[in-house]
Amino acid sequence: MAEAHQAVAFQFTITPEGIDLQLSYQALNQIYLSGVRSWKKRVSRLRNRVIKGVYPASPSSWLFVVIAILATMYMRSDPSMGLITKIQQHLPLRYTETQEPLYTMLSVLVFSTLLWLSLILALRFCLKLLLSYHQWMFEQHGRVSNTTKVWVTLLRLLSSRKPLLYSYQTSLPILPVPAIKETLSRYLESVRPLLTDPGYKRMTELANQFESNLGNRLQRYLKLKALWATNYVSDWWEEYIYLRSRGPIMVNSNYYGMDFLYVTPTALQAARAGNTITALLLYRRKVNREELKPSRVPGTVIPLCAAQCERMFNTTRTPGVETDVLQHWQDSEFVAVYHKGRFFRLWVYTAGRLLSPREIEHQIQRILDDPSPPQPGEEKLGALTAGDRVPWSQMRKQYFSSGINKRSLDSIERAAFFVTLDDEEQGMRGEDPAGNLDRYAKSILHGKCYDRWFDKSFSIVIYKNGKSGLNAEHSWADAPTVAHLWEFTLATDAFQLGYSEDGHCKGEVDRSLPLPQRLVWDIPSEAQVCSSLAVAQALADDVDCHVFPFRDFGKGRIKKLKISPDAFIQISLQLAYYRDRGGFCLTYEASMTRLFREGRTETVRSCSNESCAFVKEAEQCRHLFRLASERHQNLYRMAMTGAGIDRHLFCLYVVSKYLGVDSPFLKEVLSEPWRLSTSQTPVQQMELFDLKNYPDFISLGGGFGPVADDGYGVSYIIVGEDMINFHVSSKYSSCDRTGGNCAVLCCPFSLPFSHSHYYCGI
Repeated sequence: MAEAHQAVAFQFTITPEGIDLQLSYQALNQIYLSGVRSWKKRVSRLRNRVIKGVYPASPSSWLFVVIAILATMYMRSDPSMGLITKIQQHLPLRYTETQEPLYTMLSVLVFSTLLWLSLILALRFCLKLLLSYHQWMFEQHGRVSNTTKVWVTLLRLLSSRKPLLYSYQTSLPILPVPAIKETLSRYLESVRPLLTDPGYKRMTELANQFESNLGNRLQRYLKLKALWATNYVSDWWEEYIYLRSRGPIMVNSNYYGMDFLYVTPTALQAARAGNTITALLLYRRKVNREELKPSRVPGTVIPLCAAQCERMFNTTRTPGVETDVLQHWQDSEFVAVYHKGRFFRLWVYTAGRLLSPREIEHQIQRILDDPSPPQPGEEKLGALTAGDRVPWSQMRKQYFSSGINKRSLDSIERAAFFVTLDDEEQGMRGEDPAGNLDRYAKSILHGKCYDRWFDKSFSIVIYKNGKSGLNAEHSWADAPTVAHLWEFTLATDAFQLGYSEDGHCKGEVDRSLPLPQRLVWDIPSEAQVCSSLAVAQALADDVDCHVFPFRDFGKGRIKKLKISPDAFIQISLQLAYYRDRGGFCLTYEASMTRLFREGRTETVRSCSNESCAFVKEAEQCRHLFRLASERHQNLYRMAMTGAGIDRHLFCLYVVSKYLGVDSPFLKEVLSEPWRLSTSQTPVQQMELFDLKNYPDFISLGGGFGPVADDGYGVSYIIVGEDMINFHVSSKYSSCDRTGGNCAVLCCPFSLPFSHSHYYCGI
């Protein structure tokens, strides 16, 4: 909008008398207010830098130190032991005797500041040491050691001040590099139930050869990296697992989040879009101002790394020939909108203020009412982001590097986020609610393959009947970060912003707002768009999704058995897979490593000797189940505390490639398929949802595509005390499929307790 105002702010005509300059004061006022808003943000960011830079102390503590030193000086005591006098002597200024008190005061200020900074560094070092203690995680519930009790007390004292979002970042410990011998030992233990005796013997020999020859050499390079890098895993993980992938990111990388299960706050598409966009921008404001509370380990005061929040908005993954690049802009005052084949730029700020939800609804309705047809090549342009990356990179370089195409593409990529106004209706509705729920999940995951912009950090989908959903790109952050954003959005939309009785957003409308801007394109050839669409469509048609709300019981009943709900579900999935396939497979469960700075994820290998023993055994199931549960919890804790297997082996493999050496062991390990890939979507802000008074406002969570062509992708969210929602995906083309759709995996989950010796004893 600022560009449009600048265009009309100054108008001039050349006359015989000279130049007649005309000023638009309204436009100049808009520009002035936008500038004021920009400067306010800069001042706010500077203030936050100071506050988090001195945490766990406060800026005001400097004044306390200065007053304390002055007081002791007044009492003719020198707490600096002569340092103040030395500072005064070395000041690069000359002064007379009458000016000596003034320069003494200046020396006191210098000494006090240095003392204050030293105290801050000491406090931050102590906080870092405290956050490096992880033994608390391995202690049994109700049996807390005295060491842990003292640790908790000290941590609470140092965290007593209200922190900003990024206050803990510099105090978080660095992810340690595990000992190679321990990693190999844990790896061999994890694959034992999956290999025959000869296969296990062969793998043991490969591991021993790797450790005695190449392994220690690679380990030294990895430790060297860990000395200077903030995190020895994250940059390589982002680049080689995500950005260097040349296949489609749709389905393979992007994941989705769904709306409420039973409730649609309004049936008006424009109104739902108005509140959703507003809620997202309010969240962005909290991120920019660092007003969000730092995420913590549930039920504790232990902070988690917040680095992933930095690239949440105004971020796009841009394609390259060999690798993609994540581009992030400081701020955007507009969003990109897609509707019926047309792209729009919608300004969400005017005169330095955020539009009201009702104003955004009004603007969205203008887009919905716009009868203009798509331009040639515009309708399916988004398919370029859904297909292979190299053709998209070449197309971008050839046709989008200059002119109107570049300006329009910039409007999408620099937007705060992407919005799709879908012309379909979705949700659990009609005569086939279960089938419609599955189609709803597929729609958010890939849509029509051209009506989403899969490169954006996240895209919002608003359906014709008011249902909503979210599609997120994976390289910049993991699901918990996006889930936190989506929880806030749903809760703010339904409970804070709300709707009028007729379903419209609340607030007033300034009807003089300029129309949303149509983006203009000049696409000389649609051949590559059609080719990318064909690739994406084949992938989308092969994906099967099943959403399974399980209401027989939830974590409340599981916790009464003194068993971890996550372990309970993971072991049940092992049983379900065994009944489906008649065997076991390498199982991936995502665990976070955000206890460490810039930590992302680690793998929990859920298929263990103990879980397999439980599944196979018909007798003594209760005892075996508890052993399997305890084993799984221990694996999860080890992954969280930096003692995992897969990230360490992955980084060793990357080092080997840089050195140009081959390792048969690492090559085989990293080629093993994850036929069962699982992830829990955590509920992080239960205080936002009043399930007692509003029990129908239940989040469905989200899901992702299968990792292996012949495997399953399973995501689940534990909602309240009595419900678990599952999202299962697989491919129709899988040659090992035993059923017609991925509901096959869910069916055994509802019956694992017919392993009746266990369940009947509850």
